[in-house]
Amino acid sequence: MSDGLLTHSVNPRGGVVHTLELAQALQRNGHDVTMFAPAAPGQRLFRTPTCRFEPVPVAGVPGSVIDMVSERIGAYVAHLAPRLATRPFDILHAQDSISANALAALEDQGLIDGFVRTVHHLDEFDDSRLAAWQARGVQCARTVLCVSDLWRDRLADDFGIDAKRVNNGVDTERYSAQPGNGDLILAHRLGITEAAGRGPVCLAVGGVEERKNTRRVLEAFALLKAELPGAQLVIAGGASLLDHEGYARAFQADLRDSGLTVGYARDVVIAGTLADADMPALFRLADVLVMASTCEGFGLVVLEALASGTPVVVSSIAPFTEYLGDTDVSWADPQDALSIARAMRRACDPRRADALRDELPEVCRRFSWPASARRHADLYRASRLLPLST
Repeated sequence: MSDGLLTHSVNPRGGVVHTLELAQALQRNGHDVTMFAPAAPGQRLFRTPTCRFEPVPVAGVPGSVIDMVSERIGAYVAHLAPRLATRPFDILHAQDSISANALAALEDQGLIDGFVRTVHHLDEFDDSRLAAWQARGVQCARTVLCVSDLWRDRLADDFGIDAKRVNNGVDTERYSAQPGNGDLILAHRLGITEAAGRGPVCLAVGGVEERKNTRRVLEAFALLKAELPGAQLVIAGGASLLDHEGYARAFQADLRDSGLTVGYARDVVIAGTLADADMPALFRLADVLVMASTCEGFGLVVLEALASGTPVVVSSIAPFTEYLGDTDVSWADPQDALSIARAMRRACDPRRADALRDELPEVCRRFSWPASARRHADLYRASRLLPLST
């Protein structure tokens, strides 16, 4: 089976990681897979794939979100239209609204006969054009998949769509509690102080965004540091196509008012977007991952941290409550900084990390990319989505 998997970016956001891991797992199962993603000059996919990868050329000129989305939809159409005329796919699978709108346009042109769409989460947009693109990217798909019951219910309520549930996964060979040669090198490079006998190190992944609840995580960390003076907060990631500038300014104001020091080996380290190869070591260097999001599609980094032997704090909301239990994580109310701080303190109990390092959590064994690929292959066969040219 020839599969084309499309995503919106080359950066390591959750949906992009899902696309890559799924593409590689399908390839290992005998599918002929090509992954597509828009890429500006000089950009490369965050990880070298084991399947075929085709960058979709975009200019990457700074502009509004509307301009960026419009450009990427158009770039996808321009890139795929001539390709589909000579090399059609058995399955075209969009993982986001941008690529889904491009496939809808190609279907309007008669170049394809339907496509699969995975919804990782739905956003609330003030701009009517962004809202319309999001709706079209769901409503025009012949088969809709989603990664949690939360979004399956939302799709049914908002669009009357009966979406099929598929799983994320975690690569337990890539993410493990076994120390690596580069762990201490990364600690020194970022100024992570636990290597110097201090700690605990609290890690937040996803950058500074409202959905990631970074301001309240900072407030919670300040409460924790009053009890554990050696504590350090490391904030990593943040490569996003959306505009988070206003929230980032408010976060910086909070940081100035907090009295916490910022910078290399300081109370708060803003690491930014790291190389993909650094992420396993980063999870191992942390004493706790703090995932106090107010909204998530699934929360793939939770599985990656647990597989790395790192205790996790998560918000007591769906989708986390769908697949995690009390023995897996420490729960927190994402609207309450004190609740987050207390959960961080519980998660820092060395016995939690010892238990994770002694045995891979059952939840990590339950969510695997090979199993996800088998489920997708079954759904692909059932969908019978073939290009018109065949």
